[in-house]
Amino acid sequence: MKIAVAKGDGIGPEIMEAVLNIFKANKIDLQYEYVDMGKWVFDKGFSNGMTPEAQATIEELGILFKGPMETPKGKGVKSVNVTARKTWNTYANKRVFQTLHGVDTVFSKAGIPIDITIVRENIEDTYGGIEHMLTHDVALSRRFITRPGSLQVIRYAFEMAQKKGARRITCGHKANIMKLTDGLFLEVFYEVAKEYPDLKADDKIVDDLAMQLVVRPDQFDTIVMTNLQGDIISDLCAGLVGGLGFAPSANIGDHISIFEAVHGTAPDIAGKNIANPTALLLSGLAMLRHLGFRENAAIIENALLYTLEQGVHTGDFGDKSKAAVNTTEFADTIIANFGRVPEQGMKPTLANEPETMAVCRLEKNAMMVSKEEEGEEKIVGVDMFIESIEQPDVIAKRCQHHGGTKFKLLNVSNRGTQVWPTGSKYTNLVNQYNLRFEGLPDEALKQQDIIGLYVSLSADFKVCSLEVLNMWGGKKAYSLAQGQ
Repeated sequence: MKIAVAKGDGIGPEIMEAVLNIFKANKIDLQYEYVDMGKWVFDKGFSNGMTPEAQATIEELGILFKGPMETPKGKGVKSVNVTARKTWNTYANKRVFQTLHGVDTVFSKAGIPIDITIVRENIEDTYGGIEHMLTHDVALSRRFITRPGSLQVIRYAFEMAQKKGARRITCGHKANIMKLTDGLFLEVFYEVAKEYPDLKADDKIVDDLAMQLVVRPDQFDTIVMTNLQGDIISDLCAGLVGGLGFAPSANIGDHISIFEAVHGTAPDIAGKNIANPTALLLSGLAMLRHLGFRENAAIIENALLYTLEQGVHTGDFGDKSKAAVNTTEFADTIIANFGRVPEQGMKPTLANEPETMAVCRLEKNAMMVSKEEEGEEKIVGVDMFIESIEQPDVIAKRCQHHGGTKFKLLNVSNRGTQVWPTGSKYTNLVNQYNLRFEGLPDEALKQQDIIGLYVSLSADFKVCSLEVLNMWGGKKAYSLAQGQ
């Protein structure tokens, strides 16, 4: 079996060499096709951080094992890590956080075991990076949460939780504030939960979740979250078990999967052979199990756990009264401990058998994922975002005649807070307003009507953006302003 390998930047090449040497010593039947990705590829002018040959190889093989990579700062390019995940639709980011004996934390010292799996949506949310300056003072980021995208990652989370024998699955969200976006994600979570009656399914508002994880992490099992919130909570959970140096990451898609270390490139120690390869090794073990090398993965992981229990450590962790080993020595010690098992946390040795490996070849066109609309669609109005430094009542008065026979001005808001027809003089304003126009009673609105209103308004204002107000099946598909 052949997989694509990208060594990474900074400490990437040396920790990748250590991990692959461990695999070789365990006689794992894998071949490696090395591909060009990372900062030096950006520097050669490839704006996505990978060569066309690298992309073709990864798409042919279906598996990418990658070291940490740096995205150049201030050059207008996007993260190669995020680009890879989104390009190949690796919609589920799975990170397992477990107590590692020999890695001291507040919780390990208190005897509180941690075994938490975070499943983070990996494609959508603010990570689309779709941003615009509406005025010189106001920036906008679009946050996409879709029903098909939510369904993909949530169903994966339930399947994974059921397979591993989880006792609980929790949806982390902020649906109390983001009622449409996080609300949709939470709605899909409970729709899927009905298909898994044996799993206890519940939800936590993300700020409460963060506090509960710090106070009582042992009460959680599997947590599924949207992209940005999942990114933050994943790093919080890494801190609970010793840091990003012990945080594996698997990016799972239907056709291509990526296994990587999520920590940085640590350029200050690059080339010194002192970096900790544990996170990349744990990610590699997740890859081995994905490919079906379950027996090999168990032997290596038990050797790693035994090594940690014996107090062997690199310079970034462990008992400082004991001399640290370098990267090569750490890997060699794990190899020497093949066949040994730890006193705590031993992994069962299962026969080699593919679990999820099925690289499907797509036809020429990309796959469209969608769900049929429920109920009649109706346009009921439009939000017009304008630039102005005038007071709300002045703006409203200037807008009255623009509605014509189709629209009426319902309210004016600034940064999401209503400032007309009611508001407060204590609300600070910026130079960008939202004018909410609704259709007059018994008026059937069309897109042409909205375009006509745009043209009319543009005679008096700079229109920065607009959003159509829709209803489906009699249900509003837009949010209200604060105070409306």
